[in-house]
Amino acid sequence: MDTEFMRRFLPMYVRAAGLTLRLGATGIALSLAVGALCCLARQFRVPVLRRVAGVYIELARNTPLLVQLFFLYFGLPKIGVKLSAETCAIAGLTFLGGAYMAESLRSGLEAVDAAQHESGLCLGLTPMQNMRYVVLPQALATAIPSIGANAVFLIKETSVFSAVALADLMYVAKDLIGMYYRTDEALLMLTLAYLALLLPLSVAFSLLERRLRHAGFGGAV
Repeated sequence: MDTEFMRRFLPMYVRAAGLTLRLGATGIALSLAVGALCCLARQFRVPVLRRVAGVYIELARNTPLLVQLFFLYFGLPKIGVKLSAETCAIAGLTFLGGAYMAESLRSGLEAVDAAQHESGLCLGLTPMQNMRYVVLPQALATAIPSIGANAVFLIKETSVFSAVALADLMYVAKDLIGMYYRTDEALLMLTLAYLALLLPLSVAFSLLERRLRHAGFGGAV
C-alpha cells in the first residue's frame, strides 16, 4: 500500500467529497419537498393530482438513476433542452429521491391513529391546521428512520454522477486507477471517503430518532 500516493491525491478526494456532499444535500432537500407534495396530494385525495403522483412514484422507483441521468444529459439536448451536468445530477437525484421520500412520509401519516385526526378536528382546528399541528409532527417522528435510510441511499447513488462527467468521488477513483493503476489505494480512499460522509449522517438520524422518541412525539393529543 503506497501511503505516499494516498497523501499526494488526498486533496482531490476532499474536493470530490465536497462536490458529492453538496449535490447530495441539495438532492435530499428537494426530494423531501417533492415527496411532501406528492404525499399531501395523495392524502387529500385530489383525483387528478393523486393519479399524477402515483404514476410519478412508480416511474421514479422502477427506473435506475443512471438511465434517468442519461435521459436528462444526453436525451434532452436532442429536443433543444441543454442542462449542465450539475443540474442534471440534482434533477435526477430529486426525481428518484422524491418518490422514496413520498412513500416514507405516506407510511408515517398512515401510522398516525385515526383518533388523532378526529381529536384535532374536535378541538376546532381546520383540516390544514390539524394536519400541520397534530398529524405531521407525529408522522415525521414515525417516518424519520425511513427518511434517514433514504438520505443515506441517495448519497450512495451519487456514485453514478461520474457518468455525466462530474468529478465526484467515483470519477476521481476511476481516473486515478486509469492513470496510475493504483487500484487498491484508489478504492481504499474511495471507501474511506464514503464512510466519512455516510457514518455521521447515519448517526445524526439515529440521534434525531431517539430524541424525538424521548420527547414524546407520536403520542396522543
